[in-house]
Amino acid sequence: MASTNDLKNGLVLNLDGQLWSVVNFQHVKPGKGGAFVRTTLKNVLSGKVVDKTFNAGVKVDTANVDRREMTYLYYDGNDYVFMEPETFDQVTVTSDVVGDAANYMLENSQVVVARHEDAPLYVELPASVELVVEHTDPGVQGDRSTGGTKPATLETGAEVQVPLFLNTGDKVKVDPRDGRYLSRVNSK
Repeated sequence: MASTNDLKNGLVLNLDGQLWSVVNFQHVKPGKGGAFVRTTLKNVLSGKVVDKTFNAGVKVDTANVDRREMTYLYYDGNDYVFMEPETFDQVTVTSDVVGDAANYMLENSQVVVARHEDAPLYVELPASVELVVEHTDPGVQGDRSTGGTKPATLETGAEVQVPLFLNTGDKVKVDPRDGRYLSRVNSK
């Protein structure tokens, strides 16, 4: 249990049996009446964002979410297997929990697996990942009708829009949160 005065960004609350992460909070002391805390909460599982107001000093139930950096090992049928680097313990996570992160994970890549009471909640990738373009059509010089981009299939099977100058075999940096091309990676 914690007080609303102890709220901070990233803290996970257990409200009505659901886990909510504090995205933003603001203590408000109006001229008349009691103080309150205005928060923006994000549902850990569904990603739904809501605004909620608490009276100042009210007790809220906090949830203990264990976020550990793990190594992605392999895909096994409907499950993804991750390993904790220090203890070599393996954790199996269903494809429902992994979600869209699977489109940008390579074997032996480092990810963060969040668990609550030993149940996996979500898999979090770094802000950018580097992947090789598996296939893309050659860019036609002068073709700017599509804003200078073309579809490319990455080595994980994900499809992203890339600039016309990229070719099959090039390494690119992609934002895994929205699948947006960031830059080309120079191979040295």
